Amino acid sequence: MTLGRLAAEPHHDGSALYVSTAHPELGQSVQVRLRIPVEYGAVSAVRTRSNPDHEPRFAEARRLGPAAADSPTGVEWWQAEVLVQNPVHGYRFLIERADGRVDWLSNGGLSDIETRDDDDFRLITYPPAPAWGAEAVMYQVFPDRFARSAAADARPLPEWAEPAEWDDEPIFRGPSTPRQFYGGDLDGIVEHLDHLERLGVTLLYLTPVFPGRSNHRYDAHTFDEVDPLLGGDAALARLTAAAHERGIRVMGDLTSNHSGDAHEWFRASHGQPGTPESDFYYWLDDEQRDYESWLGVASLPKLNWNSPELRRRFIEGPESVVARWLRPPYALDGWRIDVANMTGRFGEDDLNEAVRRTIRQTMIDVNPDTLLLAEYTNDAAKDLSGDGWHGAMTYASFTRPVWAWLSEPGPVDWFFGIPYPAMPQYTAEQVYHAHRRFTAAMPWRTRIHTMNALDTHDTARFAGRARPGTVPVAAGLSMTLPGIPVIFAGDELGATGENGEHSRTTMPWHRLDEHAERIELYAQLVRLRREHPALSHGGLRWLHVDAESLVFVRESQQESVLVLAARGDVDVRLAESAISGPAQRLLGSATLEGARIRSTGTAFTAWSLPGVAPPV
Repeated sequence: MTLGRLAAEPHHDGSALYVSTAHPELGQSVQVRLRIPVEYGAVSAVRTRSNPDHEPRFAEARRLGPAAADSPTGVEWWQAEVLVQNPVHGYRFLIERADGRVDWLSNGGLSDIETRDDDDFRLITYPPAPAWGAEAVMYQVFPDRFARSAAADARPLPEWAEPAEWDDEPIFRGPSTPRQFYGGDLDGIVEHLDHLERLGVTLLYLTPVFPGRSNHRYDAHTFDEVDPLLGGDAALARLTAAAHERGIRVMGDLTSNHSGDAHEWFRASHGQPGTPESDFYYWLDDEQRDYESWLGVASLPKLNWNSPELRRRFIEGPESVVARWLRPPYALDGWRIDVANMTGRFGEDDLNEAVRRTIRQTMIDVNPDTLLLAEYTNDAAKDLSGDGWHGAMTYASFTRPVWAWLSEPGPVDWFFGIPYPAMPQYTAEQVYHAHRRFTAAMPWRTRIHTMNALDTHDTARFAGRARPGTVPVAAGLSMTLPGIPVIFAGDELGATGENGEHSRTTMPWHRLDEHAERIELYAQLVRLRREHPALSHGGLRWLHVDAESLVFVRESQQESVLVLAARGDVDVRLAESAISGPAQRLLGSATLEGARIRSTGTAFTAWSLPGVAPPV
């Protein structure tokens, strides 16, 4: 048996238990609380250290009164006032022990040496995400591969398309990869919204619906219409209306980094200096023949956001592309921004902040109840201060660590763009450290809107590399860690794929019964997420990590949820003050007796616990 050492550490996060408001205004005082378990030892003083205008300031905390009767015993609470003086206001705790030792607590964890400003907790004053964002369960659809309505048969194929039968395997290497065409359309999605309802998902994310010269449509040749191959503008209006009737929101996908080389703006300026659209791209010669493109892919010319006219047409104001598709009759509920990490960045230019803030403001002006997510393949924290993107599709904090812990060892020719010769093999403790490292610089508000995806249309499928019995563990973590859970269409059927293109499989609608067990697993996990608000809004307190297991609790005043995720046998005793009882098992088969957790083999188990009521 091992002891859960993390449960004995002081704790603070940005949730309602620890911060009096997540949406402060400049000049407002915010109460921040610190939880100190008795196992940590006696404390003589606590101070907050803020850094307004990059000049450190300290404030004394006070020890709060006796704990509420229904709170865990053996816990001491301290509270301090933090005056919010900057739009992003960082703070940390300085803890003076009774024996004279001093510790720092930041979002990066507990430290006996001074911590970095980058790891501070953060209060942000920018307008918040919509209330529904943190509660969303996302389902991603690649339209060409999801479902094909009868109307698709009558549509003539474009010259670039190479038709495929619905059950054909996706081509994932060579020139036919972007041209293989299955003919899925938006009315086909409408016809299968009952499947999304069965799963319980609340947000449908569509990869691009604008016409291009590929099956993925990230090479748009206009942003002013929906691809007729998908059913056109009217089909998008039908889809959003039908989804909204079922309580499902719909998110679109925009390429802010580039257009296609057949785009009307590019064709109007390529080789034609002096045209109004000439400023929209980065030209490398005076004749405007050679140009910068995304990673050297000539079909994806890079947009130049120095252009005021490009901003006006695309992202700024009520007539922009961003605004148009958020209004009725289309009424999209948000945007996912493709290649957001590179947007506005080229050489000496760095206009990313200006672009993301403009998109955000346009969305607020048109419909403030919309969500803005951004694609970042690596460390996203620098751009996630809350001024633009509400959250990110990023792989560093969740996806890659979980894969490295729960995937089979062996050679690998694809791992999220990283040239590993073999699948990395993490312990659960390394997953914890990676997750903490890549979320430390994120405000809590951003963190709970960042996507927890096991895979997407740009990755291999997790199920194809998973160790036996680990799919419920990985999917369970997606549903219970802070962030938006993501199901890529086909995950709930056990779909596999060697890389991103291979993972873009069609849905076998005529064989769904063969996958009933996996579908029910995902439906059960979604129910867990939706029926327990602590998993959407509650704080995150780590209790124990070792080579084989992760144990944490999501806490709120109304309820807490204790979670075990294990790859192997577990026998751990937590600190007595770590949890409050009685516990009710919600899912899984591990046992909880007092503060001792035991299980055998791979396991994902969740228990409901009473809420936490700090003293006042």
